[in-house]
Amino acid sequence: MTPQDEHLLHELRMHQAELKMQNEELRQTQARLDAERARYVDLYDLAPVGYITLSADGLIRQTNRHTTTLLGVPRSHLLDSPFSKFMSPDCADRFYLLHQSLAECQAPQSCELQLKKPDGTLFWVDLTSTSVQDESGAPTLRVVLSDISARKLAEQQLQSSQALACEAAEHNQAILDHMVDSVITVSAEGLIESVNEATGHIFGYPLAQVLGQNVSMLMPEPHRSLHDSYLKRFVSTGTPRLLGQLREVLGQRQDGSIFPVSLSISKISRLGQPIFVALLRDNSQQNRDMEEIRRLAFFDPLTGLPNRRLLLDRLTQAIATSTRTGTHGALMFLDLDYFKKLNDQLGHDVGDLLLKMVANRLQVCVREGDSVARLGGDEFVVLLEGLSSATPEAAAQAELLANKIINVLGQPYNLHGLTHHSTPSMGITVFNGNQESVEELLKKSDAAMYQAKAAGRNTFRFFDPAMQAAAADHAQLETDLRLALAQQQFELYYQIQVNQHSEPIGAEALVRWNHPTRGLVAPAQFIALAEETHLILPLGQWVLKTACNQLLVWASSPQTAHWTMAINVSSFQFAQADFVSTVTDTLRQVGVNPTLLKLELTESMLVSNLPDVIVKMSALQALGVRFSLDDFGTGYSSLTYLNQLPLDQLKIDRSFVCHLQADTSDAVIAHAIVALGHNLGMKVIAEGVETAQQHDFLTGYACDAFQGFYFGNPMPALALADFTSKIAH
Repeated sequence: MTPQDEHLLHELRMHQAELKMQNEELRQTQARLDAERARYVDLYDLAPVGYITLSADGLIRQTNRHTTTLLGVPRSHLLDSPFSKFMSPDCADRFYLLHQSLAECQAPQSCELQLKKPDGTLFWVDLTSTSVQDESGAPTLRVVLSDISARKLAEQQLQSSQALACEAAEHNQAILDHMVDSVITVSAEGLIESVNEATGHIFGYPLAQVLGQNVSMLMPEPHRSLHDSYLKRFVSTGTPRLLGQLREVLGQRQDGSIFPVSLSISKISRLGQPIFVALLRDNSQQNRDMEEIRRLAFFDPLTGLPNRRLLLDRLTQAIATSTRTGTHGALMFLDLDYFKKLNDQLGHDVGDLLLKMVANRLQVCVREGDSVARLGGDEFVVLLEGLSSATPEAAAQAELLANKIINVLGQPYNLHGLTHHSTPSMGITVFNGNQESVEELLKKSDAAMYQAKAAGRNTFRFFDPAMQAAAADHAQLETDLRLALAQQQFELYYQIQVNQHSEPIGAEALVRWNHPTRGLVAPAQFIALAEETHLILPLGQWVLKTACNQLLVWASSPQTAHWTMAINVSSFQFAQADFVSTVTDTLRQVGVNPTLLKLELTESMLVSNLPDVIVKMSALQALGVRFSLDDFGTGYSSLTYLNQLPLDQLKIDRSFVCHLQADTSDAVIAHAIVALGHNLGMKVIAEGVETAQQHDFLTGYACDAFQGFYFGNPMPALALADFTSKIAH
């Protein structure tokens, strides 16, 4: 076989194979067509659109199942029915015109019609009609119905939304304009595209001057100059510097002022271009509020000093520093002497003024790096750090500062024109390392402060182990004092008062406490505590009533009927609004002669609210009650009030009497007090007279009356009666 024959044979085989493949494809195609024909009826009947065949006169000749669903009528009821019965009145004319056009043109025609179900429900369809001829050549219409109710509803909603779009835009802008925060949209080139009204308020610009400008105009340097580089970085990296973060930055107003703002930036896309939305809030007031919150949390609102919370934190750090460096620290606990009396007499506004002055003076005394804090009331704490590593030297350094504080705080204060003297009592504890906790150091310095008060005040004491026992004893004494009032453990002692001829003219009532285990407790040990705890009110009332009852006993005897009764009045008692009525009611209940009652007041009680003092004293004087000014000459107040007050007697303090012979200045003062009292029409009595020489000195000064151990010790009423009887005989 030649090569040519072989080539032809190969070609023939290729054609045969190709014909075979084509025959197979034809067979498969025929099979698919047969299957499609077989499924045609099902597809027609189950199609998701309605198929209807109409006669030339508009009667329904054929329909599929979906049509029955659309029209809501069984197929048997649809056949030979006029299609027009399912049209809404508004669409009948439209279908008629469509029907007419189909008769002239076989091209498909479409329209949207509103059909009506037998129950009256209206729905929209897209109707497509084609004019054809049936097998007999008669004209027919093939109609396809698609339910477009959802689309029509969507179109209506879209129209409504479009109508509302302008309103929404205006509404959104109104919302933005009513925001307190600034909202700025910025292009990728850094140009401001839109702002709200708050932007103008915050930055101080008219909005017209901002739109279209570079947003860097709202930034201070160096950010203003660097802003373009921030944008270039975004273009190259795709990451804005502050995108997605909320942080505080600085803004600059039109007037050049710089202020803090919180800034949050979001990125959106518009037409494929990035747009930045910046939300800014002026943090100026918020920062001021936060600073105020911090100040209230860590600083005393009155003095501006650190409070207890901040002190504890600093003390903790000081202990850590001491542990690390080996140096000592010291804690000083200060309490102002008799501050409560000042508060009660002059009012809290004057007390607050003194506290602020004390705070200022303390800050002047300490070194840089030391801390001064106020714990509350009149309690201050000074924390010293970096003292010597040697304990004796550290204690000496603390003592040096303590003396300085006492000297500085002891200088006179000008309180609204009133010259006032105040002194501190201080407790000091020196620490090294972390051997003691913060609370232990505070307790030790507090205990040492109480020891300083017990030592006479206006001094300081270092902590020692015995202080804890003293503090516990102080607490127990308060408990016992409350119990003593309930169980009537108190008793009045009386010290005789005599005239220039050494004849008894009365007595001073002095309270004593018959403690079940401590024995007889002197007033110096519990009166201050009674004032601190306000127990002085019930105790003072008991003293007043008991003394008046004793006056009634004396009135029954010719020998003592003329005697007067002197009673010490606490400043806290006298400051009570009902003090006058309390004294008046007691006198009436007991039935004693008011002229025999003498109330002893101190100078410090009279300088606060002088008009109120005069009113109270005058009201009681009108009843006959007399007033004696106790401890005269020891106070710091002016003498000008003596002319204004209804005083009957001045009492020379024992501090001047005891040194009459040895100290010329005390003798001069005593003589001056007698002369002053007589010139003002008052009697003068001297207390603490213990020797004949003192009595002779005072008699030579024409002193009117005397009281002291030279004439008799304080004693119970029965003992005093026996004592005076012996004197009389």
